[in-house]
Amino acid sequence: MAELPVPLPSATMAAVEKRRPAASTASFADSGRPSVSRAAAAAESEEDFLRQVGVTEMLRAALLKVLEARPEEPIAFLAHYFENMGLRSPTNGGAGEPPGQLLLQQQRLGRALWHLRLAHHSQRTAFNNNVSVAYDCLSASGRRKRPGLDGRTYSELLRRLCRDSAAPEEALAPLLRKIECREHEAVPLGVFRAGMLACFVLLEFVAQAGALFRLLEDPALAVADRRVGQAVLDTLEGALSAGDGSPAPAHYLEAGSRLGPDSLALAMDRAAAGRRPSSPMTRDEFLEKAAALFIAKVKPVS
Repeated sequence: MAELPVPLPSATMAAVEKRRPAASTASFADSGRPSVSRAAAAAESEEDFLRQVGVTEMLRAALLKVLEARPEEPIAFLAHYFENMGLRSPTNGGAGEPPGQLLLQQQRLGRALWHLRLAHHSQRTAFNNNVSVAYDCLSASGRRKRPGLDGRTYSELLRRLCRDSAAPEEALAPLLRKIECREHEAVPLGVFRAGMLACFVLLEFVAQAGALFRLLEDPALAVADRRVGQAVLDTLEGALSAGDGSPAPAHYLEAGSRLGPDSLALAMDRAAAGRRPSSPMTRDEFLEKAAALFIAKVKPVS
């Protein structure tokens, strides 16, 4: 049987096959540049969006707070930070009825306290920045309230600070009476900062006095000998007087280092050598008297 001739490709088919690779190559080459430019444009558009809505600045501020506070658990710190960010807007419930307004005020107080506790008062720059943020938070206004901080809110914040501490209320009350403002009095930032600093320093001072009392007390009775306790308080008063030249309340925290083990031990030995019977001194009484020594150095709000 004769073999059938194999049909040769026509000229049209050859032209199509010849053009196909070239078209495919051209497609990749031509589509490459537009795809890259579209990706760059999309990325630039996303960055612009984040910048316009404030997310970029918010994240930057959050990271700066982490660097300032150096928390042991940064992730939990950031979660708490962003949770408090929801209370920033002054219109977030600020135009409600009195119950809603009261809730908003409590939320602002809580957020202000959170900012105030972010950095220790010895970190002066970070602490002052946080004080300013807390002041701005409390000064936010709704539709029925003029912007600014009044004495009522300022005093409530001071009371919240003291109430959340482990110090006895009787020891802190004299400071509040000294630095509180009248309810409808305008409180400038300088007065607000000075009051917050005095409150934080007193709380730390009382905590140090509590640690000192634990060295004096009888563990079984939870009281100290009155003579010994009073001798320590007298020595502490002398150490506080040595810092009268400094206008900063935090300077008085150095009184403990100026006590010196020799002078303190000598005072305790002299007191313990007394032959007269001595009544016990409780922790609250010791802390109240120690706090009174510090509060006497604080200037009242004029």
